[in-house]
Amino acid sequence: MKKELRAAAAAFSLIFALSSCSSMGREDTDALENGKDKPSATITTVDKETVLEELDTGTTAPEPEEEVPPEDDYSYTVSFLCAGDNLIHDNIYWEAWENGGETHYDFTDAYAHVEKYFNGVDLAILNQETLVTDLYEPQSYPTFISPTAVGDKAIDLGFNAFSMSNNHVLDGGADGLISSLDYWDSKGVVHYGAYRDEADAEDIKTTEINGITFAFLGYMEHTNGFFLDEDGPGKVIYLDEEDVIKRQVEAADKIADVVVVSCHFGTEIMNELNQQQIDMAPKLVEWGADLIIGTQAHTLSTCEYIDKPDGGRAFCFYGLGNFISTMYDVKSLVGEIGKLTIIKDPSTGSVSFENVKAIPIVSHFEGYDYYSPWFNCAVYPYAEYTDDLIARNYVAELTRQGIEDVISYIPEEFLSIE
Repeated sequence: MKKELRAAAAAFSLIFALSSCSSMGREDTDALENGKDKPSATITTVDKETVLEELDTGTTAPEPEEEVPPEDDYSYTVSFLCAGDNLIHDNIYWEAWENGGETHYDFTDAYAHVEKYFNGVDLAILNQETLVTDLYEPQSYPTFISPTAVGDKAIDLGFNAFSMSNNHVLDGGADGLISSLDYWDSKGVVHYGAYRDEADAEDIKTTEINGITFAFLGYMEHTNGFFLDEDGPGKVIYLDEEDVIKRQVEAADKIADVVVVSCHFGTEIMNELNQQQIDMAPKLVEWGADLIIGTQAHTLSTCEYIDKPDGGRAFCFYGLGNFISTMYDVKSLVGEIGKLTIIKDPSTGSVSFENVKAIPIVSHFEGYDYYSPWFNCAVYPYAEYTDDLIARNYVAELTRQGIEDVISYIPEEFLSIE
């Protein structure tokens, strides 16, 4: 009897060991390739009484069913949008204050005509050209401060990542910068290009969407002659600090599928590329950048694919122009919204950019004279910018031909009038 019990016990131990090994010894290789954590191991238990009964009857215990990890629901596809300088002049916030009944700012009308472009977008990046804070009263040119209602509206539109790398980021000094960072932190959105301190600047901002990991970095050419105290709060990184940029881009490339670099470069009111843009974009791609978003010139520039060292292709929007403003140079009225689809092959980790679009937009505003507040400040898709709107625009020199001359800098393969 003891012999039979020992045999039964041995059989039970063997079956338990085999069942445990079968569930714990197999790695989820798909999960590893996809960059996910391995699922926790599941131990399949075997009922001891069933084993003993089957030994007595001479039957064989059924093999325990192997638990198959559930398929992930990642699409590995991201719909992407980017927009240029959200440059909030006094005419824009004055009208928003009136629209809010002089009790609050209401920027709804300013962006109503472009809301449709955010439908179905997973990641939308805006260059917030002005500090967003209620620490100070709103200010306009030459030093800009915008009420937090501007940020609230941008988030409401669908923007979920904000570049602060621009020449106006220090318009409120260190206090203004930190206050604006506090605001964006309170909203829980990605923001980058200006930081609290050195440690914050070295903490690369990332997010994951549909199984694709993004890293965000931002650099500017200058900050209008304003600088932060070396020992004080705040940190920005300039485009001439190439050793720092190279190190950061290479580090970002190790942790992300798509490295987004926002560059505030280009010559103001010039559609042609300057030497810094020509030299810097390929360097960024060589170091690991996948998507370059250019701003600063306040008018649009060309865009193109750039070959990567690994055989893939990066994409560069050299200049998106203004998203909205009341600048009154004809070229400054014409900007663009960039859109594309980002696709990742989970088996190889390679990423491609498909269906790239550059959608022209026009900043519109009307007024009686230079000294009176301008009104009907809004951004329009060029596809909806009628001859009547052109005639009503405050900038008398604006013509359809002038708009199309600017738009001609967008390569035909990417131009999308919609």
